[in-house]
This record gives sequence, C-alpha cells and structure tokens, in this order.
Amino acid sequence: MTNERAGTGGIPLPVPPGVGWHATGSGVYPHAARVEGRWWILRLNDFPEHPLHTLFVDGRHVADVDDVPSDWQRLEKASAPVLTEPERAEILDLMVGLGPYGAEYGTPCTDDWCSCEVLTDAWIREQAG
Repeated sequence: MTNERAGTGGIPLPVPPGVGWHATGSGVYPHAARVEGRWWILRLNDFPEHPLHTLFVDGRHVADVDDVPSDWQRLEKASAPVLTEPERAEILDLMVGLGPYGAEYGTPCTDDWCSCEVLTDAWIREQAG
C-alpha cells in the first residue's frame, strides 16, 4: 500500500463547525461545502483499503480522514441543499484527475484488490448525472 497516508488521528480538521455540507450527486465526491468562498470536497475512497475519505480544498489535498470529526454535521444527511448543475460541474472540474486514491500524490492506485482504476473523469461525470 504505497499510496497510504496517515489519517487525521482524531485531530479536528479546519472545517468550521456548523458548515453546511451539500450532497453532490456524485458517489465519488459525495459531499462538498462552500467555506469562505472555497470548495471543500470529500472524496469517498475504497475503504478499508484506503482511508474512508480524502478532503480537498479547491482541488488541493488537505487530509485523509478515517473518522469524520464529530463537530462536522452528519454527512449522511447533508445539511445544505443538493448542488445545482453548475455547482456540480464546478466541483467536477476542480477534481479532474483526482478520482483514484493516490492521484493527489501523482501515484494513483492501480492495485487489483481496489476499484480505483475505474474512477476516470468520464466515468465520474457520467455517474454523477
């Protein structure tokens, strides 16, 4: 598992409490939040082979997250409305090339036991509707 990075170890991430997470309509990037004009995007990884989520801010890797911090609102029931079509397109544009775990490090996962290799930009856009 050469792509694995340490999780947050319970250290709170810099997402302000009470931020409204939007459902994105994407199974790869299921939640996004607008924080101070920047998109905070969670990628759902192939767990347990990789950390549960990876957090990106405007398409830049911030942290791998095994346990969602307790001060984040429940993500399963995103607290803000579903993204509009233009917002979803903006999210997908920011995340081009970042579907597979490890792509943020320049070494996307291609292991046989993982589903990362199917996470192409075209597949992600098609799946997101």
